[in-house]
Amino acid sequence: MSWKYYVPGKINSNFDANIWNAFDSIKAVRRGSEWGTKVVWPSTTLVFNDISKGQLPAVSWVIPDACNSDHPGNFSSECGGAHDTGPSWVASIVNAIGKSKYWDSTAIVVVWDDWGGFYDHVPPPQTGSQAEVGGPGFRVPMIVVSAYAKQGVVSHQVYGFGSIVRFVEDTFGLASLNTTDAISRDFAIDAFNFNQKPRTFTPITAKYSQSFFEHQAPSGLPVDTE
Repeated sequence: MSWKYYVPGKINSNFDANIWNAFDSIKAVRRGSEWGTKVVWPSTTLVFNDISKGQLPAVSWVIPDACNSDHPGNFSSECGGAHDTGPSWVASIVNAIGKSKYWDSTAIVVVWDDWGGFYDHVPPPQTGSQAEVGGPGFRVPMIVVSAYAKQGVVSHQVYGFGSIVRFVEDTFGLASLNTTDAISRDFAIDAFNFNQKPRTFTPITAKYSQSFFEHQAPSGLPVDTE
């Protein structure tokens, strides 16, 4: 099936930057023909192009530049003085899909690699199959945007990053990778009502426009150094 992994910039010799491109660790991709064709850069420009040209693959992962990552830290000097572009970056991609032919057939899942104000007052549960591999860590946000999303629903189930892979597997009838996906719940039951009429897209108001990100030069900064 078709897929792309959109990353901010081309991997270079900077180790800090390398570790945030997952496919740099998968030899068959890193040293094969999919590097530069399935793993592509710069992420923002190319994902906008693919949406507008009707070439968005079945499964896409879109990784922001450090300047747009919402990661803690002061990047303002390296990012042209802006330090609040993260929400607008997400909104610009959601808006591009929402205004395209893909809206009625696309589920957008927004996640952060870490966050929660550096402290979570709810201890992670340590029961069931997840506990066998160390259990989940502190909570991170996940937002699902779709024409079929249940409006205003907050799930109280325990999910993990593997739940995203599980959702892809269940949706497309793929075999399990037998890693975290095998012990993670598919969030589809909580998130969607496929019997409802597709919701009309309402554009998200944002401080920074799509044009801003299309003309934003890659910073070359690692998204994280820890």
